[in-house]
Amino acid sequence: MREPLVGLLTHGATPEKLAAAIAWSFVCSLFPFLGLTTFLNAGVGYWRKLNLPLMQALNYTLSPLHLVMILAYVKLGELLWRAQDDRFSIVDMVRSFHELGFGEFLQKFSWAGIHALTAWALTAPLLYVVVYHPARFALLRLARLRHIVQILPAK
Repeated sequence: MREPLVGLLTHGATPEKLAAAIAWSFVCSLFPFLGLTTFLNAGVGYWRKLNLPLMQALNYTLSPLHLVMILAYVKLGELLWRAQDDRFSIVDMVRSFHELGFGEFLQKFSWAGIHALTAWALTAPLLYVVVYHPARFALLRLARLRHIVQILPAK
């Protein structure tokens, strides 16, 4: 039992792989649809052979930011698509979710989803780069410090 657990926790534990796991997790965790980020993180982590526990922990940690970014992505998508009609409103969406059937709800808010997806897809590469490089720098520095501490003679 111990070996598989240790293997899972240490899989992809180089500074570069950990930085990639952090960056991919940021990108996947901000995917603008509720209920899909866990599966997206797991799929990308498995595909890229990254540290899945780290990615899921970040996914859950980023949940409050995820909710804020859904609105930001919808608004950015509206600008990109030059949407004039049917401006997105969270209050209207919540009310409609309770009052309408699922099909009617999807029909009413499908453009908001397209707007959010467009904005996320356009910003995802930039987000990856902005997160990956500082994380890689910090983790490489931490690895070097850890190595120096390990080779220092004990007093």
